[in-house]
Amino acid sequence: MKVVGPACQSSDPPQADNHLENPKSKENFRNFKEGALIDRVYHTYLLMHTNQTVEFVQKKNEQYGGCNLRQMTIMEGLELLDNVVDESDPDVDFPNSYHAYQTAEGIREKHPEKDWFHLVGLLHDLGKILALSGEPQWAVVGDTFPVGCKLQDSIVFKDSTFHDNPDTRNPLYTTKYGMYQPHCGLENVLMSWGHDEYMYQVMKKNKFALPEEAFYMVRFHSFYPWHTGGDYMHLCNAKDLQMLPWVQEFNKFDLYTKCEELPDPQQLKPYYEGLIAKYCPGQLSW
Repeated sequence: MKVVGPACQSSDPPQADNHLENPKSKENFRNFKEGALIDRVYHTYLLMHTNQTVEFVQKKNEQYGGCNLRQMTIMEGLELLDNVVDESDPDVDFPNSYHAYQTAEGIREKHPEKDWFHLVGLLHDLGKILALSGEPQWAVVGDTFPVGCKLQDSIVFKDSTFHDNPDTRNPLYTTKYGMYQPHCGLENVLMSWGHDEYMYQVMKKNKFALPEEAFYMVRFHSFYPWHTGGDYMHLCNAKDLQMLPWVQEFNKFDLYTKCEELPDPQQLKPYYEGLIAKYCPGQLSW
């Protein structure tokens, strides 16, 4: 994947495991076994794992890949997220717009010199506006996974939610490599459709002036079976492995900054409006 738009400078992949201040312990995040929201979460994944097929993903890529849904700014998109509560998330039950600022501010605190990284935190979930355009949440939110090849064990609810997915009865799609070649690269893999791929397409279409790392973070931040589970390495090429530490670094802030203490968007807006003006200004195609 090439950098889209004017390149900006990034640095070597991060190494340090920065500690994030949060009253909730890390072990209590992403609990898919119990909790107040578990029924809602499981139902969302059941629908996702039943309906996300090769055919469905190809259809959605064709439908939204041209970014012909509407014209609006980043801030207008962020305001729309005031109306989206992610039904796949076991950790939060508040609008996604607050999560955007939580992620961005967490990154800003630990990486103050990388303003482009702050912006990625703000915009990474903007693709969830699809939930306001008639798409069911199972086609927008949640962890992503490759379609068209054998399902790996680290997929959430893998053993109890795929029984009605027709691709699981296609002999080609149940082999290790499926419809792909070894180490073909994630850019050549069909991921389950959702906000990651949609927002990546928006960034590419509008030529965001961000480094390649930013595009990877947005495109694969929900690919937990890869960046956290360690699966699907047999599909990765050298570029994917080079970018993996950046996606893992982003994940720390995407996940561990979630808390009930909500930020004040009005106070933070001026700083992020400046970043938007620098990297992705004006009316954009969505």
